[in-house]
Amino acid sequence: MALEQLDAFLGGRRMTELGPTTTIGPDNFPLLESSELADTHALLSEALMEFNADYNRERRLSDLKAGVALLSGDDDARSAAFLAILEREFAYTAKLGERAPYPQTRWFGYGTAQRALIELMDEGVVLDRVLLPALRYLAAHFNFYYMTAITARLIAEVRQRYGPSMPEEIRDVLTLIRGQLTGGGGLGGDRVALSSLDELLGDGLWKLIDPCEVWTHHATEQINTMTDEQRDAWVAILTHCRTAKSAKPAAKWTNAALPLIERIGAATFQSHLLEWFSLVDKARRHRTIGSAWDNTDDTQRMHDTNADVLRGLIWACLQIPSRDICRSITTVALSAYRKARGIGPRAVKVGNACVWALGEMPGLEGVAQLALVNVRVKYKPAQKGIEKALEKTAERLGIGPDEVEEMCVPEYGMTEVGLRREQLGDFTAEVAVTATNKAELRWFKPDGKPQKSMPKAVKDEHGEEVKELKQAAKDIEKMLPAQRDRIDRMFLQPRSWPMPRWRERYLDHPLVGVIARKLIWRFTRGGQTADAIWRDGRFVTVDDQPVDWLDGAGDDVTVALWHPIEHDPDVITAWRDWLDRHEVRQPIKQAYREVYLLTDAERNTGVYSNRYAAHVIKQHQFNALCAIRGWRNTLRLMVDDSYPPTSRALPEWNLRAEFWVEGAGDEYGRDTNETGTYLYLATDQVRFYRIDAAERYAHASGGQYTTNAEGPGTDNVNEPLPLTDIPPLVFSEVMRDVDLFVGVCSVGNDPTWNDGGPEGRYHDYWQNFSFGELAETAQTRKAVLERIVPRLKIAGRCSFSDRFLVVKGDVRTYKIHLGSGNILMEPNDQYLCIVPNQTVADRSTESVFLPFEGDRTLAVILSKALLLADDKKIKDKTILSQIGR
Repeated sequence: MALEQLDAFLGGRRMTELGPTTTIGPDNFPLLESSELADTHALLSEALMEFNADYNRERRLSDLKAGVALLSGDDDARSAAFLAILEREFAYTAKLGERAPYPQTRWFGYGTAQRALIELMDEGVVLDRVLLPALRYLAAHFNFYYMTAITARLIAEVRQRYGPSMPEEIRDVLTLIRGQLTGGGGLGGDRVALSSLDELLGDGLWKLIDPCEVWTHHATEQINTMTDEQRDAWVAILTHCRTAKSAKPAAKWTNAALPLIERIGAATFQSHLLEWFSLVDKARRHRTIGSAWDNTDDTQRMHDTNADVLRGLIWACLQIPSRDICRSITTVALSAYRKARGIGPRAVKVGNACVWALGEMPGLEGVAQLALVNVRVKYKPAQKGIEKALEKTAERLGIGPDEVEEMCVPEYGMTEVGLRREQLGDFTAEVAVTATNKAELRWFKPDGKPQKSMPKAVKDEHGEEVKELKQAAKDIEKMLPAQRDRIDRMFLQPRSWPMPRWRERYLDHPLVGVIARKLIWRFTRGGQTADAIWRDGRFVTVDDQPVDWLDGAGDDVTVALWHPIEHDPDVITAWRDWLDRHEVRQPIKQAYREVYLLTDAERNTGVYSNRYAAHVIKQHQFNALCAIRGWRNTLRLMVDDSYPPTSRALPEWNLRAEFWVEGAGDEYGRDTNETGTYLYLATDQVRFYRIDAAERYAHASGGQYTTNAEGPGTDNVNEPLPLTDIPPLVFSEVMRDVDLFVGVCSVGNDPTWNDGGPEGRYHDYWQNFSFGELAETAQTRKAVLERIVPRLKIAGRCSFSDRFLVVKGDVRTYKIHLGSGNILMEPNDQYLCIVPNQTVADRSTESVFLPFEGDRTLAVILSKALLLADDKKIKDKTILSQIGR
């Protein structure tokens, strides 16, 4: 058997499942010890070493002594050599072994190996033995620049041996190869192989949609089983959709689509689209090998033709608007904008079509789904498109975009806050939002008693209703975080509402009410104010006193979100006590929200803050977090180019905040990934400018951020603003974000970096961050733990020092840093490395009341404390070897 490693790759199996390997040859090929081609590989290794001796000279297999030996055998021997070269080619391209030296790039990457395959075929091989494996390899190969000749030769062999009546297995593989050739891989300008392949395959749906993807393959199989009349109707609409080349359809295109849909039937058209759209995220039918010199996941790349057809189908959905269609379009949008390694978003034009279609949908369901896409997708051009769609809807309704987002939050069939109840026969089904914001589907017997699983009668008689309930539960779990994040952004977007409108859109809304009822709000009527939270059907103060004047309040009462910066520490502490007393877990940090006040050092520097300068952070993690928090950032490459600072626009305040960063390191490959992107960044100043100030730039590797628009004079709009002029709430929220960036992304958080990272260069920084002074977020974490720990069964083993939670075990005493979560052991401050598992941390602390969501480090610290307090029961050998038990 040959190409076992390719089969494992295509089947998604681990290479280790194939058995032990031995590294051979100058290409570091991992030869399976069970390989039947071992002797052939030994001879091929000799040929490669001959080639390496003068690799700059173009040579054929027949120019090498060992190559002549490979060519001079019988057909079986040459077939073995053919398969061995394919195995080596795959291993090199798929990076199975250690990185091979440059000469092997000349052999595998520039066509020499492919020419060797043709030489072997010219001399004679057993076609039945090599044809299908070679075709399967080509079907998995994405870059065909140097594969043109062997591709054309194999197609010619299929034509000569089988003609159009080829076996279905070969036809299927050839169809996949066509998808690779036309889906972005290219033929290096040679179209002969493609036209020959098209002629060989004959007529078929593949001319409209390429079945190389899961959804198109499924659609093709479905259409091929239809009657001629049905099939012709689908061919007509797919042909029309394939013309979807522009950003949005013209009226002529839309008008032409309607009769084509009617020909199929609107209900049939919708049911098939719902099915196909659900498969878009499954990408290609098989795994794809990229180029040996890049790290691209081409399996996720959407075929260009399929993307056009999909865009047309999305446009056509405007003719069949429904809640299910809007949900399904959202699913496609999230898939299209999902980033794939080395590619970026999978299919931007498809995602943009989804955004456009949702914005054009009649009613508010499409806009509600846009709100979900807006939170889930961090791709900047997509967010701009969503903003335009929301603005257009707002203009149509005569309201602001923020109000559109509020009005369009779906209820998902819930008639009470966090609860949907449906009668299905004799049984009752409930979709209920739990305290941890999970949507659970629950069942109740006719007598009202709960039932653990779905009743058989319901499953048999109400399948569609159950399916819809399950979908609603999934949608609720997706939408709750989106609404939570929207409300969290309001701290920097001050808003207020008349009481009736606020109750409708927040307090009493079946979905948003789950969040709003756990938050503190400020109520104002004339000169009268009250800070209150919803409890047992009434608004109560921090002293649990009901606010009577809010009962039945009208438009004369306004409501705003409560922020701790506006209150004395005693008031903040009192609200924290209230949350603890009633065990209310806030969906966002509010009572425990960090407050960042201007320091004397920042007053002295005047226009910038160095509070979070001189940190080393992981660039890709930082970039992702910036997108979540609404900051604009550009990944920095080790190139001769300039980049703007990381920034956040604050239009409500006419301000722009900037966080200055630069690439860390100067060695390509050590300080960058394969694409030249810096792995780490060094942090610098935080500054504020007017929102219309000219943008600054600095070189990727560092240096001052400058702009040509700067000049003397205090009236220059491009000058940085004094920190004393920044509203305290704005300064606090911006610094809170920057603290989050550093606290989450710093290499000091990584317990495996105790050696200082690459070449130990960051040892001092790691030590200082891991066990240094606590930032504001860590101070809040300490305040929470000081309330929680005394209520735990391990309280007697715990105490607090300035920066640590100290846990006394039976074997050692441990100091857990309240910022990084890293651990030192007494008496000699020996480092203890425990790599956190977030799932385990969440599970071990699920019975512990936490007053807010979202602080993963808090859960990790608690889980470590619970583990180490009972260190005699630890079984992990890695931990045991460190604590010396």
